[in-house]
Amino acid sequence: MDFFARQDQARRRTKWLVLYFALAVVLLIAAVYFIALIVFAGVQAKQHHGYDAAPVQLLLWNPKVFIGATLGVLAVIFIGSAYKTNELSAGGSAVATLMGGRLVNQNTTDPNERKLLNVVEEMAIASGVAMPQVYVLDREPAVNAFAAGHNTGDAAIGVTRGCIELLSRDELQGVIGHEFSHIMNGDMRLNLRLIGIIFGLLCLATIGRILLYARSSSSRDKNPLPLLGIALIILGAIGVFFGRLIQAAVSRQREFLADASSVQFTRNPGGLSGALQKIGRYSYGSKLESEHAPDLCHMFFGNGLKSSMFGALATHPPIPDRIHAIDPAWDGIFPPLKAEQFETVKRAALSELKHDQAPMPHILGGILTGAVIAGETTRLPVIHSEAVMPHLGNPTPLHLKYAEAMREAMPENLRATAREPLDATTLIYALLLSHDDGHRAEQLAEIKSRVSDSVAAKTTALYPDVTAVAKRARLPLVNLAIGALRNLTAEQFEQFSKMVEWLIASDDQIELFEFVLQKIVFHHLGPKFSHVRPATVQFYTLKPLVPDCAVILSALAQVGSENAGEIQKSFAAGAPFLRAPVNLLPGLLPREQCGVEALDTALNRLMLAVPIIKKNLLEACARVVGADGVILEGEAELLRAVADTLDCPMPPLGVEA
Repeated sequence: MDFFARQDQARRRTKWLVLYFALAVVLLIAAVYFIALIVFAGVQAKQHHGYDAAPVQLLLWNPKVFIGATLGVLAVIFIGSAYKTNELSAGGSAVATLMGGRLVNQNTTDPNERKLLNVVEEMAIASGVAMPQVYVLDREPAVNAFAAGHNTGDAAIGVTRGCIELLSRDELQGVIGHEFSHIMNGDMRLNLRLIGIIFGLLCLATIGRILLYARSSSSRDKNPLPLLGIALIILGAIGVFFGRLIQAAVSRQREFLADASSVQFTRNPGGLSGALQKIGRYSYGSKLESEHAPDLCHMFFGNGLKSSMFGALATHPPIPDRIHAIDPAWDGIFPPLKAEQFETVKRAALSELKHDQAPMPHILGGILTGAVIAGETTRLPVIHSEAVMPHLGNPTPLHLKYAEAMREAMPENLRATAREPLDATTLIYALLLSHDDGHRAEQLAEIKSRVSDSVAAKTTALYPDVTAVAKRARLPLVNLAIGALRNLTAEQFEQFSKMVEWLIASDDQIELFEFVLQKIVFHHLGPKFSHVRPATVQFYTLKPLVPDCAVILSALAQVGSENAGEIQKSFAAGAPFLRAPVNLLPGLLPREQCGVEALDTALNRLMLAVPIIKKNLLEACARVVGADGVILEGEAELLRAVADTLDCPMPPLGVEA
């Protein structure tokens, strides 16, 4: 199953989630209705307790009670769901904070935290995903982890204290690979919606506890509210049952898929298997201590709750089943854990801080075009356009090895800069500086006047190193910096965004990559600072998006060529892969009709398309830039950047070659 099929499956699962939710609401309304009939019939019986009073009959249909029960249940559930959904609108960081997570300092010297950040950085580079925020749940001794967010722009990864202290590097890599698969498979948004739904279903029990202690102003009044409160508490148990049922129905098979994706990514089943075996043997297992664990347990690596009803409502498959699925040779025995293992893990983590500088692989826009081997440079691989799509959202072990080598070879000052919020802004500024000495001096003077002397000085100092690395790894640098940029204050972000816009426009012409770099940065930072609600799918057919596709393909066809014949040939090579009806095939647009404003509008609309439309568009883009048989530096960067803005992470190109 490819990346787009997994995304589409996650979208279809949302429909099932809505169906389960509707069924739960209907049954809860019915239960509240019949309990309300019984309660109020009992009240009427007490009010007519005289000997001459006619017996009170329990009518099964009472329109007033039914309307009251329906409106009451709907109000409680939907208000509760809306409240929790709004509370988590910030994305992954909100979930991590709710669980008591602590944001890991990007420049931490703690060996276990450094090990964690190194693994996440390598996974981000290898997969083409922007660096997510990383949290540690210090108060959780169990071995567990989660990935949360609406999309890659607000994604966060959290791990428990037990996870980073007990697991080896390979085992931690397997767990983080599992969480990255959730990011790429489209599971995160589904999981956040599930949290809101479950909270709404549990609100009835909360209302019941309030009514239970309600008192009348007069002791003679027959107050039915405490009885109704008891009934709602009982109904709350029904809500819990449905909540767990929905969690189990949505989550269990996704865990098998994420395990398989992690093994495919790392090509090391022993790492993930070892982590699961430690959970099986560890006294804490994967059980979470937080009071919010019942609402969030479906998004964790391991089952965060005690098993109930013989595991029928468990959000995760049994540990032995998961191990056998990825490691059929496992003997079924959990190896004992020894006290010295903790010291071994700490010593292994310390070695993470002692990297030997390796020669930087030669990369073109994320394309590995050569490697220094024993002082010799290998020949440049030829990247064919048809080889691009199979790896989109499906990074391989070679991508991971490449990411490890690239991160270790990157100058330490750039790595350190990408980890600090304000320093990360200087990294972006340096990427946007002009190569013309005179114009660059003007840009630096403007940075000094708009921001500060120290930022201008830092940007100046970074420029030589950034220029050298940018020719080979601009997108990885940007993606690493995004993790730190998310920690800017609102005022700092506003200043940063204005400075970026000025730098791009300062030479009175905007290069396509400058525009796309800006688009990537603000696409990933927007969810936090603009407070815009996550976009939902609005386009299910290609027809209304054909003009937008024409803008993208025309702009790519005109990169690096002024020859009208070559431009037309490139466009014609890609347009058929949109798979549009013959009468809807787009035509090549003149350069003035596919400028940055048209590109911005087109990308904003295409982000709202279903996965299959994005897939066809990106395949058409790959065919356009590879029409001459070779994908060059600028073409590769643009292709990966366009994919990133569409939330389709593309691994570095050429690694397989």
